[in-house]
Amino acid sequence: MSKIAIIGSGNVGGALATKWASKGHEINLGVRDINRFKGKELLANPNTEVLTIENAVKASDIILLSTPATATVEVVKSLGDTTGKIIIDAMNVVMNRGPQGYKHTTDAILDNTQTKDVVKCFNTTGFNNMQNPNYDGLALDLFVAGDSEKGKTTAIQLAKDAGFAECYNIGGNDKFELMEQFAWFWINLAMFQGQGREIGFKLLRR
Repeated sequence: MSKIAIIGSGNVGGALATKWASKGHEINLGVRDINRFKGKELLANPNTEVLTIENAVKASDIILLSTPATATVEVVKSLGDTTGKIIIDAMNVVMNRGPQGYKHTTDAILDNTQTKDVVKCFNTTGFNNMQNPNYDGLALDLFVAGDSEKGKTTAIQLAKDAGFAECYNIGGNDKFELMEQFAWFWINLAMFQGQGREIGFKLLRR
């Protein structure tokens, strides 16, 4: 089982923390103030504790980042030493709100941390689909991108642990922007085209 630091314990981080804890993973919620933070109810989950951000990172092998995109650089700089760790970026720049000078969040992470095992995953669907990825007996699929094979293998397994059917590798670091465009496609359909949040993607083949 893995030791996972969740940085950003809101909707996405909370949903994944709950799923992974139920699968036996050790969850370390990394927060600025351990006495006042969003997601206190997550401490009722098994294998879960709250720590400062830096201590959560120290105690973990994998780091999930699910904070607002505008805070990317500040949050990454608060992680401390990430050497040898895997970072999974679940964030998106939406409506041009993101780290200044970057088209997407993942390059901002890579430019401000030690590890190169950084991948993008869990960003292409809503938190409701992380809470329940099943649609009439079919589980949704996820997607992952990054140069790090170790990071992608880890994200794929964690996606399956969260209940998704598959997590497809769509390429290397050059596909980070495509991942965010795909996220925007879901957001556009769900929010702006009136389809609602209870929609998701499944790769079919014949």
